[in-house]
Order: sequence, then structure tokens, then C-alpha cells
Amino acid sequence: MKVGIIGLPQTGKKTLFQILTGNEITDPAKAFNPVPGTADILDSRFDRLVAMYAPKKEVKARLDLVLLPKMEAETISKGDIFKDISDMDAICHVVRAFEDEAVYHAEGSVDALRDFDMVNSELVMHDQIFVEKRIERLSAMVKKIKDEDQKKELVLMEKMLAHLEQELPLRLLELSEDEDKMIRSYPFITLKKLVVAVNVAEDDLGNTDILDAFKDSCDALAIEAMLVSAKVEAEIAMLDSAEEKQEFLEDLGITSTALETLTALCLKSLNLISFFTVGEDEVRQWLVRKEAKAPTAAGVIHSDLERGFIRAEVFKYDDLMELGSEAELKKNGKFYVEGKDYVVQDGDILNIRFSV
Repeated sequence: MKVGIIGLPQTGKKTLFQILTGNEITDPAKAFNPVPGTADILDSRFDRLVAMYAPKKEVKARLDLVLLPKMEAETISKGDIFKDISDMDAICHVVRAFEDEAVYHAEGSVDALRDFDMVNSELVMHDQIFVEKRIERLSAMVKKIKDEDQKKELVLMEKMLAHLEQELPLRLLELSEDEDKMIRSYPFITLKKLVVAVNVAEDDLGNTDILDAFKDSCDALAIEAMLVSAKVEAEIAMLDSAEEKQEFLEDLGITSTALETLTALCLKSLNLISFFTVGEDEVRQWLVRKEAKAPTAAGVIHSDLERGFIRAEVFKYDDLMELGSEAELKKNGKFYVEGKDYVVQDGDILNIRFSV
């Protein structure tokens, strides 16, 4: 699962990418090419499980991130940026809302909502151009050969064009299963889930007015939005210990880092949830599609576990934190045995029984 990070020049997207992945980018030539990286999923539940079990090994779940070339006239006119975006499973759009005279702005002034709308318009325009070209080609083919599949696709493309002409992303368009299959291989960008990270100055981290300005647009366009201060996150990343980081957050009046919120929103946009396996040997976080059943989750751990699935022993993270131990969970009837039809929930702790 890949999340592409996009944005106009000088928005702070490279800083966020570097903090999330630990990849330091020093080569200017990389500004014109996608830069891949992986980021640990930041989840306080995992940290508490590690503290409780003190395992020999701890393994966080990871997310593939790709820093995409900055969206400026050159990359937009060439079109490569859109091909790169279409290869992603979801998009994180970093928007600048901080003032800094030392950092230029491509549009000459800082206006986060304007930039947000501008990029959304470019993404919609890309899909609209593709649909228009496809309609032109299908119309010509249908005239020559009466093909029912092509006729159906032409109807769908015309429906999509009418939607896009209202400057609405395709993720808002209701598609049947057959229609979805019909366009699955096409490079549509606005079908993808989108997270907006509004990069603010430190003093604005608690400024709800900034997010409120985006609320109507984000609600209408099915976009998740959050505030982040790349500058603050960079300072947190430089601190050595968890205690220092916690103190720093408390001084700012923040309960968790923005990067924890960002990775959580990325997972939400990808329709992924977390489950855990725990023990003295290892505590590990895993990712699985929402609504997945227990055998599918077992297959995430190892294909043999899915193939030979017998049952899943399940307990809930919240119950464990409340009662303090597995022994107490069993005593209080909070330790469950589930079969193949069990739908895994976010925060479940699983032990898979299998036979191959």
C-alpha cells in the first residue's frame, strides 16, 4: 500500500517525508523523481503493549510512502507527476499555511485554501481530460463495430464526464461493481482517498479556525484534514528519549504527535486497521483490510496460518489495558475463541491456532 505525498513547492512536504521515513534527501535532482521510503506506523497502543510484555523483539507495522515531484508548471505540463500519482493507493496533500519571509511561495503569498483548491482542480482536470479522450475513442469504435462492452463503457464515461464537469472528484461518484471493474486499470487520480496535511507555524497548532476554513470543502469532497507543523515535528524527532518527547508535547499542550495522527489518517484512507500479536518473544503490529475475517488476518502473518486456520483466540486491547493481564481477561470472560467468520476489529490481539 503506497501513499504519495504531493504539494506545491516550499510547503514542507520534503521535511515531513524525511521525518516519517528517516530518508535524508540531499540530491536536488531527486526533486524531479519520486523518492520511495517506509514509515513506522506511530501507534501508542503498540508502545503500551511493548511496555507490558517487555518482548525480546518488537516490530511496528510500516507504511510505504513516496515523495512525489513538486507540483509546479514544469511537472504539470509534462504530465509525469500525474502518472506518478496514479500509481499510488492514496494521496497526502501537504498545504502550506505558515508565514516565513525566508521561504518563498510559488504564488507570491500564503493562502492555504487557494492552494488546496488549485491542486484539487488540477487533479480533477487530469481525470476529465482522460475521460474526454476515452469518449472520443470509444465513439469512433462504436460507429465501426457494434460492441456491447464498448457501448456500456461509453455510457459510463459520459456519466463520469458529467460528474467531473461539476469539479467533483470521482470518489464521490457511485459506481456499480461492473462499472468499477470496467475502469479498474485506468489511471484515475480522483478515485483515490485523499488526506490534507495543513502545515502551520508552531503557534497555530491549536488554531481550530484554520481547519474550520477547510471543513466545508473537505466534507463535501470526502477528504480527511489535519494540522501539522513540520518545524515542530522536526524538533521532536531530534529529541533523544521518549520522556523528552512527551515533555515537549505537554509543554505545547499536544496529546500526540501530528505524525501519529497523519499515519492514522493514511491507514483510514487505505481502509486498513491494526491488529496485534503479543508475547515474551515478540510484540508485533499488523495491518489488514477493514472487514477482513480471521483467516485473512492469519494470512497476513503467514500463508500457512490462513491455509490451516482452525480458530483465533482474541482479546481486546482496551480490555487488556483495563484489566492488566491475560489471566484477568480469562477470569472476567474477556478472552474469546472465534471461528472463520469472525470479522477482525481494530485493536484486536490475536493468537492463531492452525494445522497444516
